Amino acid sequence: MKNYLWIVTTVLLFVCCGHRGEAANSAHLPYASPESVGMDPRRLATIDFVVQRGLERDSMPGAVVLVGYQGKVVFLKAYGNRQVKPEKVAMTTDTVFDLASLTKPIATATSIMQLVEQGKVQLSDPVAKYIPEFAVNGKQDITVYQLLTHQGGLIPDNSIKDYQDGPEKAMQRVYDLKLYYEPGTRFAYTDVGFILLGEIVKRVTGKSVHEYSQKHIFQPLGMTETGYLPASELRERAATTQQREGRWMQGEVHDPRAYKLDGVAGHAGLFSTAEDLAVYAQALLNKGRFGETQFMKPETVELMTRGYQVVDINRGLGWDVLSGYSSNRGDLLSSQAFGHGGFTGTSLWIDPAQNLFVIFLSNRVHPDGKGSVNSLAGRIGTIAAAAINADAVSQFAPATSLSDSLNVLTGIDVLQAEQFKSLKGLRIGLITNHTGLTRDGKSTVQVLNDAPQVQLKTLFSPEHGFAGKLDVSKIGDSTDEKTGLKIFSLYGKTRTPTPESLQDLDVLVFDIQDIGARFYTYISTMGNAMQAAKQQGIRFVVLDRPNPINGVTFSGPILDEGSQSFVGYHRIPVRHGMTAGELAGMFNTEMKIGVDLQVIPMQNWKREMYYDETGLTWVNPSPNMRNLNEAILYPGVGLLETTNLSVGRGTDTPFEWIGAPWLDGMKLARELNRSGLPGVRFVPVQFTPSSSKFANELCGGVNFVVTDRRQFQSVKTGLEIVCQLRKLFPELWETKSYNRLLGNQSVFDAIVAGKSVMQIQALYQQDLAEFGFRRAKYLMY
Repeated sequence: MKNYLWIVTTVLLFVCCGHRGEAANSAHLPYASPESVGMDPRRLATIDFVVQRGLERDSMPGAVVLVGYQGKVVFLKAYGNRQVKPEKVAMTTDTVFDLASLTKPIATATSIMQLVEQGKVQLSDPVAKYIPEFAVNGKQDITVYQLLTHQGGLIPDNSIKDYQDGPEKAMQRVYDLKLYYEPGTRFAYTDVGFILLGEIVKRVTGKSVHEYSQKHIFQPLGMTETGYLPASELRERAATTQQREGRWMQGEVHDPRAYKLDGVAGHAGLFSTAEDLAVYAQALLNKGRFGETQFMKPETVELMTRGYQVVDINRGLGWDVLSGYSSNRGDLLSSQAFGHGGFTGTSLWIDPAQNLFVIFLSNRVHPDGKGSVNSLAGRIGTIAAAAINADAVSQFAPATSLSDSLNVLTGIDVLQAEQFKSLKGLRIGLITNHTGLTRDGKSTVQVLNDAPQVQLKTLFSPEHGFAGKLDVSKIGDSTDEKTGLKIFSLYGKTRTPTPESLQDLDVLVFDIQDIGARFYTYISTMGNAMQAAKQQGIRFVVLDRPNPINGVTFSGPILDEGSQSFVGYHRIPVRHGMTAGELAGMFNTEMKIGVDLQVIPMQNWKREMYYDETGLTWVNPSPNMRNLNEAILYPGVGLLETTNLSVGRGTDTPFEWIGAPWLDGMKLARELNRSGLPGVRFVPVQFTPSSSKFANELCGGVNFVVTDRRQFQSVKTGLEIVCQLRKLFPELWETKSYNRLLGNQSVFDAIVAGKSVMQIQALYQQDLAEFGFRRAKYLMY
């Protein structure tokens, strides 16, 4: 039976794909039977039923549906007609479609993101930096990011009359528009914003968005049937839309404003076929690569397509993620899915978590503009995701190799394997503590002290001391009993190595395990030491170690300029998703330290790893950081300890609960569970700390149970906690010191004002997106 289904499905694929339009030098995805890649062909076949129902209900004259999975086309079929008036013409799989608003992400946003990647545009830049004429009527501060996310304060569409006198005057009228609402305060889907983004492409590159996207996106990817202003051969097999000026529009842009702008605009005007769009979709799933072409960096693709909180919805940069415009999104797509639709009846949704994409192309506006297909496109997406066999997911999904995880080598292991060649003949000062260990548990101090042709002269220790056991405000200098070397404390009279302590040294070496949160002070110690090394003219070497809570996720508010301190060394988010070595590179460049820096990288570490996946032994980095679960909770929960709450210090499980004598844990836990935070549950508890805040006092509290760490969002959880504290206990919870670790005044003010978590998160999304591009420059793994 299985062989029969495979044969039938394969035959259907070739029949369905009979009109492929093989253009010279064009690129296509390979084809596979659904069964061969772990999909159920019978479930996919129900697409026929739902599309046929759409045809019967006059939702559209015809459509093309393409499903891609695991890098293969598993379904491609044409339905109905691409034209019913003035005469019927059958739909074929190589039909060219007016993509309408799919132009926004595919042509315009992709072009902008390439320019951001190249450093020619910044997301936080005012639009007026590139279009000075735009800085009138209160629009001078609208940013590129706000245009990409439809929160730039602009009207959805200005009057078509503004376009009657040619493109030049039309654009001037766009520049002269008044504000529709206060930028950044709401989401309002707008064509005008993307018309402006198309103009930014032109101002920066000297080429229209049509010319730029052809040269830098579609041609490199081999998408020979994609672009603005399709040539005659493509127009002949284009789907017909409506009538204009006494003629049927075929291969001519449907959008009236794009038409008045000579067919080239940032919001509409792009044409393509299903197979060409499949190439683009797969390139995004491949993190910017198709074949030998890398048209965007992996980090840029991730930053473009991740969800950013925009008031009460999620949008990508040019893409929809989850909003009121997502009715064409399949119900079973994952939280990582992104996509978009077009007015003419087109949609594209891409799901990295399932390695799936779904393309639906119709000309639902033909002949009278009355068709409706969004819900139909959404049902097709649901069917495609449902067709994935559950047991095939683990078979085809990439996984961290067990052999790799058991062989992660930290910087000291790599240095040792290289026989210390980077340090031979040099006099060394080592900044370390009890976490400075080789994979087999030997102290970095002892390893360097015993290394031939290496002169370990001096030791330095951070907060909590050389042994990592002290929890006091100041620590004095001491001596290492095993080596007899002096240990200079960098958490005592000074937090920076003094010139005297650096005398007769050639290099400072840093080897300490960080925890992944901005306010964990070991990275501040590293930054201070880098500055001291520069002042003394000596090298600085970082022996890199894993970010224990993974090196992918970064979240939370960015530290305000001017708020730098020992618990906020640099303008990074609360959770930075970087290793110490990567942060050293960022500090060195962005803070203009300019030290002679060398990072000894790890081997076999992958960014998505949590510490327990590295095979390395957990050593408590500080007295109250006792397990990986606490480290995962720390970025959100740790923010609370400057307030009148216990975060569990003085108990066996710090950071796994909070409480206070005044706190009603049952009430707080109930509201937190109602909030729907992913990957975590909340349990009311009582506990009595033996030391620290509220020592020997019974505290009502809440215990945090992380049920799925890959779904859990530590900073969002921390913000939800403070929002509920502010709402439930406004007179009891003291907020005055909360900003000490948070470091962001606008977010702090919003919390005090009782704003929701969604409103609070929206405040820092632009800065977070900008940080993503800053961060990408320094990633080593």
